[in-house]
Amino acid sequence: MAKLYQFAVCKEVGAVDLFVGTVRNEFEGRSVNGIEYHGFPEMAERLLSDICKKAIGEWNIQKIAIQHRIGYLQLTEASVIVAVSSAHRHEAFTACRFIMEEIKSKIPIWKKEYFANGSVEWKHDVKKIQ
Repeated sequence: MAKLYQFAVCKEVGAVDLFVGTVRNEFEGRSVNGIEYHGFPEMAERLLSDICKKAIGEWNIQKIAIQHRIGYLQLTEASVIVAVSSAHRHEAFTACRFIMEEIKSKIPIWKKEYFANGSVEWKHDVKKIQ
């Protein structure tokens, strides 16, 4: 997280917005022990680049840094981090939210949840792959 912040911050900006998605301990009332993320890095990188270009075209953004982890993650670990810097907080907040929503709807990353009762389930989010 600190590395993404350090990348995003610079003397030209007055705001760095950080979003950190973490593994929580429950899903729909069921206890969760951890999550395993899977994806296609090459496709994800291309789509993330497209999302960043869209955000830069829409708002006055200085820098964007994104990290989405794959593999098994335990409770409270960061799964996704988005850092956006701009001259003003409104643009940083708005662009960061836009980027996160685009990641959730377009990037081919799937998760398998491990529940406390021993069951395991794939989450089948419908992704719009371009």
